[in-house]
Amino acid sequence: MTQADIPAYSDLLWPTIVTVRRLGGSGSIDEIAEAVVDQEGFTEEQQQVLHGDGPQTEIGYRLAWARSYLKGMGLLVNSKRGVWSLTEEGRTVQKNEIPPRHRRYLTQYHEERRGNRIPDEEDSTGEKDLDQDSDWRDQLLDALTSMKPDGFERLAQRLLREAGFISATVTGRTGDGGIDGLGVYRMSLVSFPVFFQCKRYKGSVGSAAVRDFRGAMAGRGDKGLLITTGTFTSEAKAEATRDGAPPVDLIDGDRLCDLLKEYDLGVKTTVRQIEDITVDTEFFGDI
Repeated sequence: MTQADIPAYSDLLWPTIVTVRRLGGSGSIDEIAEAVVDQEGFTEEQQQVLHGDGPQTEIGYRLAWARSYLKGMGLLVNSKRGVWSLTEEGRTVQKNEIPPRHRRYLTQYHEERRGNRIPDEEDSTGEKDLDQDSDWRDQLLDALTSMKPDGFERLAQRLLREAGFISATVTGRTGDGGIDGLGVYRMSLVSFPVFFQCKRYKGSVGSAAVRDFRGAMAGRGDKGLLITTGTFTSEAKAEATRDGAPPVDLIDGDRLCDLLKEYDLGVKTTVRQIEDITVDTEFFGDI
């Protein structure tokens, strides 16, 4: 399976619009991506194809392009919290209107870049990377995937403690059925054990990994947390919440980045203040 087996971002413009409509007019990035994958029938193998050397998948990469272009075309808007919503035009646009809108937007974009003498930074496919938020995430995920396995497990242990677990232990034992550690989480007067497993993947974790992890937990507990630097296929997400089986909570690479940022673990956030200054020329004339 190669990148050529994944539809171009332009072929995902209309499916993205349809998906957001079905979600009620808005959705998070994960909601939209998962729904498009399900709607378009992408196989687990397609979901595991990486963009370049990763860690982002090719489907995730091209869906990000689709969202960015739809925003430029005036059909989607996004909030600071990563929620994407249809505009008034997005709610009524028809499928046959998408290609001409796309062409107009591309023409306008390139004319503006030439007018402003901005270098046209495009990759070999002619697609522009409009998602600046991915820069720090990519850098962080590269650092995480370069860690030693035991170091990544200790990082997960630290994260659980910062998140409110009253204890977190790394087993550090081989032959433990894929379980890397055990945490104890207290909620009000009740506490319960949570087994966790860490996977430093650049690709997608499939449903088999979720089943294996659940099997390792059998007879020992019914709360599991699977943490990866990669992503989870739609089949893995479905398996994690399958009826009749102990649920497994999933933390993918993007969510892991957010958590490390939230708890200041290797990620420093600097808030910049920008002044908007307006000169009241009438003031000087009235003196």
